[in-house]
Amino acid sequence: MCGIAGTYLWPDGKTVTDRLTETLAHRGPDGAGRYGHPVGDGEVQLGHRRLSIIDLSETGAQPMAKDSLVLTYNGELYNAPELRAELEAAGVRFRGTSDTEVLLEAWRRWGTDCLPRLRGMFAFGVFDERTGELVLVRDQLGIKPLFLLRRDGGLAFASELKALAAATGGKLEVDHAALVASLLYYWVPDSRCAFREAEKLPPGSWLRIRPDGQVQRGRFWNLKDVAAEGQARARAGERPDLAAIVEESTRKHLLADVPVATFLSGGLDSSWLTALAARHQPGISAYTIGFRAEDARFEAMPDDLRYARQVAERFGVELHEIEIAPNVLDLLPQMTYSLDEPIGDPAAINTFLICQAAREAGVKVMLSGMGADELFAGYRKHLANLLALRYQRVPGPVRRGVSGVVDRLPVATSRRGLRSVRFAKRFLSFADLPEETAFRRSYTMYDQDELLALVDPDLAGTVDDVLTEHADAYEDNTLDDFVNRMCLADARMFLPGLNLTYTDRSSMAASTEVRVPYVDVEVVKAAFAVPGDRKIVKRQGKAVLKEAATSILPREIVYRPKGLFSAPLRAWMSRDLAPLVREVVNDGELVRSGFLRRDALNRMVAVDAAGQQDFSKHLWHVLTLEYWYRDATSRSDQSTRQTA
Repeated sequence: MCGIAGTYLWPDGKTVTDRLTETLAHRGPDGAGRYGHPVGDGEVQLGHRRLSIIDLSETGAQPMAKDSLVLTYNGELYNAPELRAELEAAGVRFRGTSDTEVLLEAWRRWGTDCLPRLRGMFAFGVFDERTGELVLVRDQLGIKPLFLLRRDGGLAFASELKALAAATGGKLEVDHAALVASLLYYWVPDSRCAFREAEKLPPGSWLRIRPDGQVQRGRFWNLKDVAAEGQARARAGERPDLAAIVEESTRKHLLADVPVATFLSGGLDSSWLTALAARHQPGISAYTIGFRAEDARFEAMPDDLRYARQVAERFGVELHEIEIAPNVLDLLPQMTYSLDEPIGDPAAINTFLICQAAREAGVKVMLSGMGADELFAGYRKHLANLLALRYQRVPGPVRRGVSGVVDRLPVATSRRGLRSVRFAKRFLSFADLPEETAFRRSYTMYDQDELLALVDPDLAGTVDDVLTEHADAYEDNTLDDFVNRMCLADARMFLPGLNLTYTDRSSMAASTEVRVPYVDVEVVKAAFAVPGDRKIVKRQGKAVLKEAATSILPREIVYRPKGLFSAPLRAWMSRDLAPLVREVVNDGELVRSGFLRRDALNRMVAVDAAGQQDFSKHLWHVLTLEYWYRDATSRSDQSTRQTA
């Protein structure tokens, strides 16, 4: 795992690439390298920051140049041993044992045809000295990031957006449409970027730029096609052996020359991975989190620690418990900077603190259970949307009566949050809506009218565009299975846009690599070969995965109530962050610029304080957006003053 950067036909490319690479130092504290070569009337410059995981010697250093090909690469190839054996049988001679060299030689032999064969997480740039062409590639599911910027026939790229912002002297213009999208989702979708000129290379795609500045794009993997193929396999009667597939993926994800540990929340996904990891690597350690007792009580959070302890004891795992009682006033701006774009999920803080503790203990690699919920319908929203179909058959007068009663209920008392009431209010906000709209409303922050009331009236057209984009993405499939349509939308939007993004940035801010065995191409293929009625059975989400996990886990763990990898936001907002909320709502940069409307924010604060609605998540995201906006605009202002 590393940080990569580079320029192609870019003015002062060497200096700019050095600046890009230095900004990414946290991603690779173990080494740095740069390569340059003339291209036409300009040059290519490739930079690299190394976090040494496999082949810790200099033979694994990057950028790696070998026989006219040069590679700068971020990621891990879990099928590198198999590819290496095939290449060696074809006569390839290797200098070291790194997967970097395997990737370089696979590219030499097969070119873009090697890409569907890669099993792992990766973003890389490969330069051919003979043709002068640079190709950029991003993995099938968007686990690893790659940002790029094109100007006047040239190109700059980096693992993080902040690097491109730094390399251009802060002269990037904020894209207000991306900020509107971030308000809706509480993250910026992978299809958009917070700065106008920049873009994200889409998952499963490549980009080739030639010495004449011409650009060609291609796709080597499309999740929509994988889902359609899975549906056909299911209709043919295929039943994937999920227990074997998940175990094989976990085993491959343990490949490393440094210590590996796991996240262990005590829930199904992390518990299964930890148990499998302990089977193949006895004595492995795990990290779990808890919260201050008063915060957990106020939030009505389940006691996950006891389940984590039970799993650790059963499988001989050394468990490290971390109490999350952060100084959020200090961490908020730090995390906003680390996350690159405005992301309002407080789970990013949990990830950072766990990875920081692991790194201090000498652990560089962590396994996470992320992805299982998206692929196997494990979120409450999946079940809730199914229940909504039944709820719509209830007579209208009864539904209106239920809504009236629930609307009057408080979501919290002075000492305790009322979780069931929060869920009920959330459910009724979308239960009567059509499929795509209901699904969007079940996990986004605002409905259309609320979003229009919150932002500058001139952005009404932008709001329409953002909502249309969701509808287009949701409906772009040939599936006739409602549950798998939701899973496909999550795997294409929610997973790369939020969960994989905050995991990458938070972990790399602590110079730690997080691997996600459920987000593996073979697991994904198997997931979409499972019909929706086997994913949600009665009121049990992830039913097929739970059935598979019982081969190793006790039923108490498999069928325990679902926990949340989140944070006690209501407690934080009502105590630690209350003064900051008042400041941002009344005199923040977003309000003063006109992007957010003060009256709408004040109404939100008042309703939340009265306990009638839970707007803690909304207000937390406003804080993250405010800090991000301040940083982005201050860089631009400084640049303007310097060039004036």
